[in-house]
Amino acid sequence: MTPPGPARRGRGNPTALRARVRHVERLTPHMVRVVFDGEGLSGFNAGDYSDHYVKLLFPAPGAVYPEPFDLGRVREELPRDQWPRMRTYTVRRWDARTRELTVDFVVHGDEGLAGPWAARARPGDELLLVGPGGGYVPDPAADWHLLAGDESALPAIAAALERLPAHAEAHVFVEVAGPEEELELFCPAKAELRWLHRGAGRVGEQLVSAVRALEFPPGHPQVFVHGEAGYVKELRGLLLNERNVPREGLSISGYWRAGQDEDGWQESKRQWNRQVEAEQDGPVTETP
Repeated sequence: MTPPGPARRGRGNPTALRARVRHVERLTPHMVRVVFDGEGLSGFNAGDYSDHYVKLLFPAPGAVYPEPFDLGRVREELPRDQWPRMRTYTVRRWDARTRELTVDFVVHGDEGLAGPWAARARPGDELLLVGPGGGYVPDPAADWHLLAGDESALPAIAAALERLPAHAEAHVFVEVAGPEEELELFCPAKAELRWLHRGAGRVGEQLVSAVRALEFPPGHPQVFVHGEAGYVKELRGLLLNERNVPREGLSISGYWRAGQDEDGWQESKRQWNRQVEAEQDGPVTETP
């Protein structure tokens, strides 16, 4: 068979939508689930992809925004330091019937912006968001599937597992800090899920070792690898140049980069990707 091709990325909804917190749940010591609902999500829709993402908007301190909120107007009329800061998060689940949007947040104390917000969130709190976008969904025609990532990719991997065909063969590697960060995930009968515990090691080190040690089944795989940019780069080279995975069957992206917040990473990501492509010979599907 020919290698499975990646789905085309959705353009998403360019209008900022107002979401209301309905429920907050601590899933693990470092993972918080927030379920949003409200009339503001009446224009939201997701379901084409398993890696749908939204841009969450956090107001700048002291900034006063027009009502109704208009992101274009904000950018035209206010100085840049008063623009809301954006953070990108995977849609863990969308229920169109109840208009409930589920987003899982990695939380490390007071570090960062979105994590601390999620840890403090209470029912009735509101947040603006833009989206969704997306570009990957498991292809039922693939001979087998490989999914690998750290905590930041766990929501997308969990959503993908729920979309795999019942007969699908899949090898899934998820690296987390320790056993207390594992979640109960749905897996088809032929999917093998391995949790990797990072401990004090470098993020992604065990993922690279696990994928390198995997005996690839015959046939063309569809691959989803996302997470910290450093190890994603290593796995990209391994998959393309050592394992000869066709580019059209590979969805890979650095969701974040160690030592940078999302603002800095998004500013440098395009240049980073160009350098990686030059070193490793060609682009593949990637997600913002």
